[in-house]
Amino acid sequence: MIKKNPAQGNWEEVLEPGAKKVKKQVLIGEEESAPNFIMRIFEIEPGGATPRHSHSWEHEVYVLSGKGKVYAQGNEIEIAPGDALLIEPNQEHQFTNPYSQLLCFLCLIPRQFESGKLKNYNKYIKEEKKK
Repeated sequence: MIKKNPAQGNWEEVLEPGAKKVKKQVLIGEEESAPNFIMRIFEIEPGGATPRHSHSWEHEVYVLSGKGKVYAQGNEIEIAPGDALLIEPNQEHQFTNPYSQLLCFLCLIPRQFESGKLKNYNKYIKEEKKK
């Protein structure tokens, strides 16, 4: 068994184009020899947002604290602590925080698509958008 606490880990600023005031940390991933999934935690500061994008893999998201909004396929919904979301493959999506408190959520993805580890990630995204 492996136990980790985000307070003891390293946060990374999300630098993809369109990201604003977003940081993430891999809680369980390649370094922990996770065989199938990557568990990440994200924080979006007030006024921040992830890029609007889509890709061929799913996300499972669980909101820990704060409120925010999620855009998906032309619809925008409000999210709050305790909400669980499935972002389906190829579904255009974006997380935003128009509120005054920090938005924090867990995001699980298939292991082979951890964005910082997939070789030629930007090339892969461009090829996915052509499909």
